[in-house]
Amino acid sequence: MNEAPYNSQQFEEEESLNLKEILFKYLAYWPWFLATSVLAIWLGVVYIKYVPETYQSVAKIKIIDESKEMNIATDALSLLGGKSQVNLDNEVEVIKSYRLLSQVVDELQLNVAYYAVGTLKTTEIWNPPFRVQKNIGGAEINKPLEYNITLGATAFTVTDEDKNTYTLPYGDPKGTVANLPFSLHLNEHTPQAINQNHSYKIVLLPKKAAVMKLVNSLQVQSTNKNSDILSLSLIGQSIAKSEAILNTTIEKFNRDGILDRQMVSQNTLNFIDDRFIYLSEELDSIEGNKKEFKQRNNLSFIEADAGVNLQKKAVSEEEVFKLETQIALSKLLKETMSSQTDYQLLPADIGLENNSINGLVKDYNQMVLEREKLKASAGANNPTVMVLTGQLDRTKENISQTINGYQQQLGVSLKQLQQQQRLAGSQFSKLPEKEQLLRAIERQQSIKENLFLILLQKREEAAISLAVTSPSLKVVDYALTSNAPVAPKKQIILAGSLLLGLMLPFGILYIIFLLDTKIQDRVTIERANPEIPILAEIPFIEDNKSFMDADDRSVLAESFRILSTNVNYLLPKKEKGEGQVIYVSSTIKGEGKTLVALNLSLAYSSIKKKVLLVGSDLRNPQLHNYFDIDKNVQGLADYLHNPELNWKDCIHEGYNKIPYHKVCFSGSIPPNAPQLLSGDGFEKFITAAKKEFDYIIVDTAPTILVTDTLLISQHADATLFVTRAGYTDKRLLEFSKDLNKNKKLINMAYVLNDVRLGKGKGYGYGYNYGYGYGYGYSEEQQLAPWYKRILKRS
Repeated sequence: MNEAPYNSQQFEEEESLNLKEILFKYLAYWPWFLATSVLAIWLGVVYIKYVPETYQSVAKIKIIDESKEMNIATDALSLLGGKSQVNLDNEVEVIKSYRLLSQVVDELQLNVAYYAVGTLKTTEIWNPPFRVQKNIGGAEINKPLEYNITLGATAFTVTDEDKNTYTLPYGDPKGTVANLPFSLHLNEHTPQAINQNHSYKIVLLPKKAAVMKLVNSLQVQSTNKNSDILSLSLIGQSIAKSEAILNTTIEKFNRDGILDRQMVSQNTLNFIDDRFIYLSEELDSIEGNKKEFKQRNNLSFIEADAGVNLQKKAVSEEEVFKLETQIALSKLLKETMSSQTDYQLLPADIGLENNSINGLVKDYNQMVLEREKLKASAGANNPTVMVLTGQLDRTKENISQTINGYQQQLGVSLKQLQQQQRLAGSQFSKLPEKEQLLRAIERQQSIKENLFLILLQKREEAAISLAVTSPSLKVVDYALTSNAPVAPKKQIILAGSLLLGLMLPFGILYIIFLLDTKIQDRVTIERANPEIPILAEIPFIEDNKSFMDADDRSVLAESFRILSTNVNYLLPKKEKGEGQVIYVSSTIKGEGKTLVALNLSLAYSSIKKKVLLVGSDLRNPQLHNYFDIDKNVQGLADYLHNPELNWKDCIHEGYNKIPYHKVCFSGSIPPNAPQLLSGDGFEKFITAAKKEFDYIIVDTAPTILVTDTLLISQHADATLFVTRAGYTDKRLLEFSKDLNKNKKLINMAYVLNDVRLGKGKGYGYGYNYGYGYGYGYSEEQQLAPWYKRILKRS
């Protein structure tokens, strides 16, 4: 149940150890980190000192919303915090347009850049003591041109890119010479004495290049997504120049918006003036047609004319009614008279308007009454009655004739009234048509008049808008420049320099470590073969390669004493009086096994142990090199080749004739080393030596390409496998791991040789190692060419 926590804790401890190892691995090269850091900081200081400072200038403007037509929904949205109708992206594009910025370039002459040349650095300036004016008739340049200008006592000295020199006097009104596309003029009120011998540089740019440079350097962006404010920023060496550019850009942008609205107003005025002429002509034509129509139709005012006609029609109808009534009454009277059989009274005052008839009827009725009175008293044949009867007949005839004349008169009058009535009705019936035509004319007149009035109102509005045009923006802040430069930022540059100074050696070391295939420390061995112990790490010693005496307290001597102590723990227990056999081997040549074998034997002999150092590398012996003795001295090969030889005859004095130290060299190089080692001679030799010595240290052959060591490996009590830091390839550890796994080497342990304290060391790369042996050739001829190169580098 506790396995997982244990594994987790173990993993954390291993990770911590790995981090510490990596840290110490890099800290071993601290002088390089310190040197590159100091150098990088120094370069950063030089960069800060020589690079011109640049400052950021910022201006802010608020775009005014020109939309005037706002409905209820828009008002409600604005009250609720709705977004503005201004499209800031469009305004940004207008500000950064080539058309607008070309105006800024022209006004500020940004196609000419001025620089003050100093001892350490050259800085752009805005107000030099002179002005450059481009030749009007000159052709437009197509590439930047640089000129150096020096102010002398009486004249300018101009040097072009081809080192041609020109002199321009101060008082020259032209201020130019041939081959120069500009003229120079000293500014007014400029003290010449102050600017003498000052050097300046000017750069003439094509206009398009100057405009595009401004387009790329000018930054315009919204300060907030819910705001109508735009921020214009520019980074440059000259504060005055940057602020002038920003303020001029704002002015041109505002003027551009005003001109757009003024252009609209002016076009509106021109259009209205043209329409006034056309409308005036149309109104005159319509009014003339109206006049002619009224004159032709006898119309003054259509309503009044209709009233008169209606009145005439009513009067005529009333008169007709009266006449028809009189005719009917006269007919009634006449019919009454005709229907009487005797002399009777006639109806009087029946409504006739003829006084003659009314008078005759009255007289007739009086005579009827008198006759009736006389007839009743005197009788019908009374002469008076007879006279009255005659008078009645005559009066009755007279009444009848008068009625006939009156009826004829009424008929004539009736015909005239009916004719007048028909005429009035005809005129009244034509009034709607005339009214319709007149209304059409008046409608056209009204439309034109209203249009004229509307245009007149719009003309006044356009005139007012043209005279008083509101700005298209509000300046929130004119160009302001921070006191601190934006570049170079000293703190960032120094911090970056320090970081670069640390990262440069780190990167180089990381690449070296990454590509390094050599063993550099014991950690590499432990990770590759954790089951094989590491007995000791032998430090790198430049001069002394071995013990000097028993009291040697050098690092090398102490390291081999530690090795000898650890070997004792590795060796198995034996019967008293029998020596221990220790093999010292390696993978390839050059790993220091001979040196380790020698010093290990000296370490044992220093504590008064009888030690025999045996050189068993019969193919390529190296032990004799430490004793200044010929390599063909009688040794192990001679004994193996001649078993009759006494083995003690092959034993020689030890190192510096130490009494407890003896050596058996390899002897003459045999042609058949494996055959000699695989025989019984070597076992007899070791068996006899174990009875005489406490320790037999055997310097064996490398194991990777020859089998010599493996042929005699069973005689060892312990095998020290030497690896060399910075020399042994990591991949070779697999070979030694296989030897241990398959028990080809007895009681195997590692010894790490040539450890550089505090450092790692790398040598080349590759896996091609050789241990060449041949017979009948010299030693140099026996080695392959590629291995000769390795020896030379070593």
